[in-house]
Amino acid sequence: MSILPDSYFIYAKRHAGPDHAHYPASPIINRAPIALPSGAKLGLWVVVPLEFFPLNPSGQPFKAPGAMQTPYPDLRHYTTRDYGNRVGAYRLLKLFGKLGLRATFAVQGAVAERYPGLVRDVLADGHNVCAHGWDTDSLHHSALSAEVENGYITRTLDAIQAAGGTRPVGWLSPARAEGFATPARLAANGIRWFADWAHDDLPTWFQTDTGALAALPLSNELDDWQILINYTRPEHEWATQTADAADWLLDEAGRFNSPRLLTLTLRPYVSGLPYRIRSLYESLSGVLNRAETTPATPDDLLKTLSA
Repeated sequence: MSILPDSYFIYAKRHAGPDHAHYPASPIINRAPIALPSGAKLGLWVVVPLEFFPLNPSGQPFKAPGAMQTPYPDLRHYTTRDYGNRVGAYRLLKLFGKLGLRATFAVQGAVAERYPGLVRDVLADGHNVCAHGWDTDSLHHSALSAEVENGYITRTLDAIQAAGGTRPVGWLSPARAEGFATPARLAANGIRWFADWAHDDLPTWFQTDTGALAALPLSNELDDWQILINYTRPEHEWATQTADAADWLLDEAGRFNSPRLLTLTLRPYVSGLPYRIRSLYESLSGVLNRAETTPATPDDLLKTLSA
């Protein structure tokens, strides 16, 4: 006999399938095949967050990955993060140019406001820009009022538009944190796609009360912060994991006659360091040199949903 109150066993949304109405239960093996550029079997989508880390964060409702760790002023970590936007990002731009890779730079509003030249340089190199919230201490969660959360969203979009001349239609939340109302508020503010949910390996439609969003798959696991910093694994292991993922996904694409996506998150203050950039180049070039593999952009992925 349980000692827990009966209320612990009552869950109004318990039924077959997901406990929400954003998307239906749909095993990947039952999906219609997607189409990638040039008929490729594997698409590589690279996302580069350009983040601003306040020197004295509130840490509410939690500290974002990479936030300051020691008592104020934590200049050791602050300047390391600033190095990413001043130096590491330009190493990544040069590397992508060598590879012919168009990446998606997820730009925080505070970065666009402080470093508008960086946003313009990213766009001038032909890369895509999406919004990444205001900064790493302005996290989205269910306790935010509509006024505050809409303010985060519109202030971010305005700052990026002012810096780069275009208004983003894509979104990645800071720390990938959301509240229950966040997707609907994104859709209401003109966002067409977001990459917060890691529920799939292929693009899916995500229904909200204010319209549909395209949910683009962005792996939490093949993330340089996760592997190199959080899991404290060496660079060669991350490169091996990336290669293993590419091989497996290519095999799946052949067996199921449906292309697959490999998605990577690269932070300039992590992967843009001089002792990591060679390993990153070898890893990315190794993936792109595989037969029937192509870089993919959000526009490419949106086309797979509208086809």
